[in-house]
Amino acid sequence: MTTTPDLDPELDLVLTREVNAPREILYKCWTTPEHLVHWFVPKPHKVTACELDVRVGGKCNTTFLVEGNEMQNNGVYLEVVPNERLVFTDAYTEGWKPAPEPFMTAILTFEDIGNGRTKYTAIARHRNADTAKAHKDMGFYDGWGTVVTQLEEYAQGLKS
Repeated sequence: MTTTPDLDPELDLVLTREVNAPREILYKCWTTPEHLVHWFVPKPHKVTACELDVRVGGKCNTTFLVEGNEMQNNGVYLEVVPNERLVFTDAYTEGWKPAPEPFMTAILTFEDIGNGRTKYTAIARHRNADTAKAHKDMGFYDGWGTVVTQLEEYAQGLKS
């Protein structure tokens, strides 16, 4: 069973949902570029590029098109536990190169709650309270909530 890390209410934003899809499919959606591009940003925005090397130290690079602006988010995986947990950050890029403007570390957990359902938790951990507040004010809960709804809908299409 996956455990939740100690949370700091000043630094960590947390979204937990029960998702009507098995954790194996949710994990696959998070770790396979051809799946991730379909649900990863709130529509009508879209992912225009995705490179994932799902291993500790492997790249986790995505590019989004948001209101006509291209946004690159490059990082690395810090922890990979298949079907249970993914941790990635933009504090480093591939090869452990420090990023000039790190924003957050994401901690995702996928807990089987039976009947093909998953307790899905997404934690956005920030380096300081100002960054966490900025992320919250940018719409963390609405944006990540929309994304998990899109993930659930997409994952349901993959169930056989």
